[in-house]
Amino acid sequence: MQRRTQGAETQAWEINDGGTRLTHPLAWCLGWTCPCRPGTVPRLPSSPSLLKAGLGRCPRIVSRSQWGARAPKNRVRLRTPVPFVIIHHTEGNPCTSQASCSRQVRGIQNYHMNSNGWSDIGYNFLIGEDGNVYEGRGWSTMGAHAKNWNHKSLGFSFLGSFSSRVPNNAALNAAKSLIQCAVSKGFLSRSYFLKGHRNVNPTDCPGNALYKVIRQWPRFKA
Repeated sequence: MQRRTQGAETQAWEINDGGTRLTHPLAWCLGWTCPCRPGTVPRLPSSPSLLKAGLGRCPRIVSRSQWGARAPKNRVRLRTPVPFVIIHHTEGNPCTSQASCSRQVRGIQNYHMNSNGWSDIGYNFLIGEDGNVYEGRGWSTMGAHAKNWNHKSLGFSFLGSFSSRVPNNAALNAAKSLIQCAVSKGFLSRSYFLKGHRNVNPTDCPGNALYKVIRQWPRFKA
């Protein structure tokens, strides 16, 4: 879980997805706000590399209202597209269902607001081993996840502790899809760089096992 010593908070704006159409020609629709005809699926590229990357495909995102978020105290807008995405782990208990992951996210929000004194949960999004992504501050709200980097990055955190084990495939695939989703929606630069939290602040986050995995992902730069 994020500690106060890992960076003072910078507050942020957040926006609700509310049916925004994905702009990338290969983008899939978000399941709960899909502007496409029911029962239709956009044609995927034939290139195996693009299929493997899931270019433009967005994972299922559980909204703040769905996981029971508290209202933020205040917000500061994040200027997008940002050039960096930073990967974290929460160092808490693992979760493999929407109910258990929602409980974890509520607990993290309470810790960040009550113990750290922040205005909201620190991360932009959180990723569960149920394969879902949980909306934190969202796409256009500046996070409180990496000191001196909040104004130029999106913070994605895996729910759980990954020092000695890696997240399951459902979580890893959701994270990869979330990165491509951020690019296709224009919130993350197409020339972005991926970093682990330890690359920008003095910390062990996102855990040794997870860090070894993300070092192999596209556009990683220590």
